[in-house]
Amino acid sequence: MSRRPSDLTRPRGGTRFGVHYDPDAFGRFSEAIAQFLGTARYLVAQTIVVIVWIIVNVVAVRLRWDPYPFILLNLFFSTQASYAAPLILLAQNRQAERDRAQVEGDREVTARTLADTEFLAREITSVRLAVAQLVTERDLTRELGRLTTELEALRAEVAQVAQPEQPTEPTTSSEHQE
Repeated sequence: MSRRPSDLTRPRGGTRFGVHYDPDAFGRFSEAIAQFLGTARYLVAQTIVVIVWIIVNVVAVRLRWDPYPFILLNLFFSTQASYAAPLILLAQNRQAERDRAQVEGDREVTARTLADTEFLAREITSVRLAVAQLVTERDLTRELGRLTTELEALRAEVAQVAQPEQPTEPTTSSEHQE
C-alpha cells in the first residue's frame, strides 16, 4: 500500500541532484567576466596571444603543436565564445533588472514630487486668496473716515434732540389787543 500525502494541492518536491549554487554569486561572477571581456586590455591581450600562436606555429617547425589551419586555436575560440555569450547575456539580464528597479524608483520619486508640487501649488493659491482678502492701510483709513463722518452726524443729531426747545414768550392778551 502506498502512502499518500495529506495535501494534494501542492506538487511533491522533485529529485535534486545535490548541485546548489548561489545565483547572486554566479551573477556577480558573470558580470565580472563580461566586464573584463568588454575592455580594450582584453582585446589587446587576445590579439597578442593569437599573433604569437600563429608565429610560433608557422615559423618554429619543431614547436608546431597546431599546424596551419590552426584547428586548436579555432577550438579555443569556439570554447571561449560558447562560454562568453551566455555569461554576457546573464550579465545583461541582471543589468536590465537593475535598470527596471531604478526606473520604478524614479517613477515613485516622480509621483511623490508631482504630488508635493500640486500640494504646494494649492497652498500658494490659498495663501494668495487669503492675502487678497486682508485689510490694507488704505482700507482702514477709508473705513475710519466713513465711521468718523457717521459719528459726527450722529453727534449732531443727538445734540439737536438733547437741546431743549427755546421757550417762546407767552403773549398776553394786552399785547394781542394792540
